[in-house]
Amino acid sequence: MNDNGDDIPKPQWASKLTELAAASVPSGAPATEPVEEPLGPLASARTAPDAESPDEGARARREFARLLGEFRRSAVLVPFDAQGSLWTADFNGVRWICAFSGEAALARFAVARGEAGREWTYRTILGARLLDVMAPRLPGPGGVALETQP
Repeated sequence: MNDNGDDIPKPQWASKLTELAAASVPSGAPATEPVEEPLGPLASARTAPDAESPDEGARARREFARLLGEFRRSAVLVPFDAQGSLWTADFNGVRWICAFSGEAALARFAVARGEAGREWTYRTILGARLLDVMAPRLPGPGGVALETQP
């Protein structure tokens, strides 16, 4: 008998996104070719994989994992709100950290809000830091919303 609890496994924290990205791919599935586009593919509309085709599902999981990895390695801009906190927005009970792929994207956001005349303070943050450190600190469910249109 062990009284100090060493034999009790520690909880493993993993998000659903991590589980999807780590899902195994069938051995016969074709490999995707790397595409050298910064954040452009994140903005393009994707069609949902056909529910009847396991190859399409595997291809979609690989594409998601590629895009997630690309985001984690990318530096994005996150504006601050009036209280000096990262800018967030609530949508359907989920709090989203608002991130932008560049100054032009942030400027479009300011214009859309009718606040282009004021000074916007922002910080450049690595996508991985937003996902691993900042998003888990949000109260309740949360994530990162990235605007990438050129």
